[in-house]
Amino acid sequence: MKNINTWPKILAILTVVIFAFIVLNIGIQNIKEKIYLMGIWAPICLVALRATSVIIPALPSTAYSLIAGAFLGFKQGLLTICIADILSCTTCFFLAKRYGHRLVKRLIGEKFLIKIQKVSSKYLEKNFFLMTGIMMTGLFDFFSYGIGLTKTNYRRFLYSLLLSVFLSNPPIVALGAGLLDGGKRYLILAVVGIFILAILTGLTRNKIGRSML
Repeated sequence: MKNINTWPKILAILTVVIFAFIVLNIGIQNIKEKIYLMGIWAPICLVALRATSVIIPALPSTAYSLIAGAFLGFKQGLLTICIADILSCTTCFFLAKRYGHRLVKRLIGEKFLIKIQKVSSKYLEKNFFLMTGIMMTGLFDFFSYGIGLTKTNYRRFLYSLLLSVFLSNPPIVALGAGLLDGGKRYLILAVVGIFILAILTGLTRNKIGRSML
């Protein structure tokens, strides 16, 4: 499943480059002032952008966590990203339930669909903790579709989703808040959190099998 990450990584790099160019040319303080003037529309726009990048897995989504932390602050940024993830992953789950393989294949491709469905039905359907672990990785958008194709009910998926969202998002949002806002405590939280996430991702990969992820 390594090929799944190729285009998202390229798009993520382009997003970061564009973001850096904007910050350097406009200035972070000017951007923050403009966002502040937007009021409630700023987080709403971020929710829409993040959700779209999850529902359409080819689009990068991590950059929005950094942006949310940088320009909305840690607390508001985290809440914004968590709401976006809950809404978008729920949408992916129900799209898979309602329209099945035909729609999911169009969104992620037949080759990736086969691999994701195999992992979901073999490892995730009956293992709540493994499901939560996989939802904390960068492939959570793909597996929201994959789990939706199994017999897993929404309540079980929602519990797993909520747990993974509130555990995996804080480090990335904190990184954005710490890097551009100069908050040392957020940077420390980000480093520790990312380290823990890396360990959990490694354990998940070992459990499922590196050839499958």
